[in-house]
Amino acid sequence: MHTHASPYDFSALQADDSRITRVGTILRRTSLDELPQLLTVLQGSMSPVGPRQEMPFIVDQYAERHKQRLQVKPGLTGLWQLSGDHLIHENVEYDLYYIQHRNLFMDLAILLYTLIFAMRGV
Repeated sequence: MHTHASPYDFSALQADDSRITRVGTILRRTSLDELPQLLTVLQGSMSPVGPRQEMPFIVDQYAERHKQRLQVKPGLTGLWQLSGDHLIHENVEYDLYYIQHRNLFMDLAILLYTLIFAMRGV
């Protein structure tokens, strides 16, 4: 992103977003922008599957129920990413469902679908 872009702006989903550089467009289209997070998973600070980290000003507004998201390691991918065109802060319910029902099969399914979507450029 350009240096003048706010780190807390909504995710850039449009192809013509002026905040994204040409290199950034290529990195996003090929999902290479996720490589730093993959390294964090390999270091053990993140999980392959789990809730994505949320912006601090949104976490400050969490209800007690939503704070359950903070009790597990953040993940590279999660159930909400497969849910469609929803923003992360609108999908706390997906993360809470995942936390309550997580198991190896669900993790493998989420990873497989994420890989398929990444290869398709979705």
